Amino acid sequence: MGEQTKADVVSMRLGEGDKLTIEGLVLDVVYTPGHTDDSYSFVMPDRVFTGDTLLIRGTGRTDFQNGDPRQQYDSIFGRLLKLPDATLVYPAHDYKGDTVSTIGEERVYNPRLQVTSVDEYVDLMNNLKLPNPKMMDVAVPANMKVGLVQEEIARRGWALPAAEALALLGKPDIALIDLRERSERERHGTIPNALHVPYPALQESIRSGGILHELAKSTSKRLLFYCAFGERSAMAVQAAQDAGLTAACHIEGGIDAWKKASGPLAP
Repeated sequence: MGEQTKADVVSMRLGEGDKLTIEGLVLDVVYTPGHTDDSYSFVMPDRVFTGDTLLIRGTGRTDFQNGDPRQQYDSIFGRLLKLPDATLVYPAHDYKGDTVSTIGEERVYNPRLQVTSVDEYVDLMNNLKLPNPKMMDVAVPANMKVGLVQEEIARRGWALPAAEALALLGKPDIALIDLRERSERERHGTIPNALHVPYPALQESIRSGGILHELAKSTSKRLLFYCAFGERSAMAVQAAQDAGLTAACHIEGGIDAWKKASGPLAP
């Protein structure tokens, strides 16, 4: 999800200009707010995944979850419609059974895009008079707090506040493990002397013969995981504990908390 999200369990937080790499596929990350304040689109050379920003013959409503029709106009007309007309459009969902369109089709046939100014678009979106989705007051808070992983890990004594982790920096029996992707490390910096093991490679590295398994078992080092905000590292601790690496723990709140505790960073 985007770095603006308030959701509590996210495997990776992305920002404008990042690249999301999945098994050899590379998607450009484009911030397209308007439907919500944390809406993103993901672009490949021939297609774009628009989420709820640009739909097939429609656009995402802007009247709840910090939506903003003016921002959405800028996202659609200033970003998405700048893509080539042949670009395939895959929205997050469609209520009519359609699955794919193109930028060119939406430019011509999407009724909400037939406006001549941002003010006209804002007026259109502000007067849709759509009913609120059922159970919205229940669903939104539930979606924001989808897991209690960090709280449970802390309850089990496997979490260190950033200030306590700071006191362990440089200790010979501590191995810091950075679970973030390379792009995150380049953008936000790293804790000095941390070993880079991206979260997708975790399972292989903690099983017998894996680099982290051998590091913990052969040298008796305590594995101290961290990520951006603590979500991935909390899950990593649980996985390491399940693999028999009982000294594993993590930095609660991730490098975000580390920075707030004035922890040193390497480029």
